[in-house]
Amino acid sequence: MLTDAELTVLGLVVERPRHGYELDEVVSERGMREWTALGFSSIYYVLGKLRDKGLVAEVAGERAHAKAKKTFAATEAGREACAAAAEAAIAQLRPVHPPVLVGLANSPVIPPDRLAAALAQRAEAVEERLAEVRRAAWADAPPFVRAIFGYSIKQLEAEAAWLRGMA
Repeated sequence: MLTDAELTVLGLVVERPRHGYELDEVVSERGMREWTALGFSSIYYVLGKLRDKGLVAEVAGERAHAKAKKTFAATEAGREACAAAAEAAIAQLRPVHPPVLVGLANSPVIPPDRLAAALAQRAEAVEERLAEVRRAAWADAPPFVRAIFGYSIKQLEAEAAWLRGMA
């Protein structure tokens, strides 16, 4: 079983051999930090775990970045594990635990005016995030990247509509 961070890194290495700095750039460029807990400091740690599992291997390659020390490529086992884990992640519905639900479960203790202000603040943040994601989405991106942005946009639009109904 791969963690979300492992699957994310492995998927990027399956695309093509990469070093940690390039992985960090792609994670940032594609907005992946919004939906996976993958910081720069953890990329090499995750690569090490994937290497220990036999899913990636160090390869000789150009140093595309001055600080890059190691470039990693997916092994055949890594490509197979990536495909299986990605398929399972798409097919299986897993529970999500957004903190807003905990807040709503306890909202009776919030004075009505402060609850309304909190919901308005959230609505503003959702609209700002929606605008950011729409700006970041690029029309000429590969279909899977467009799907990621599309999913995020629809999720945010649904929350924005829900929040308008709460007002």
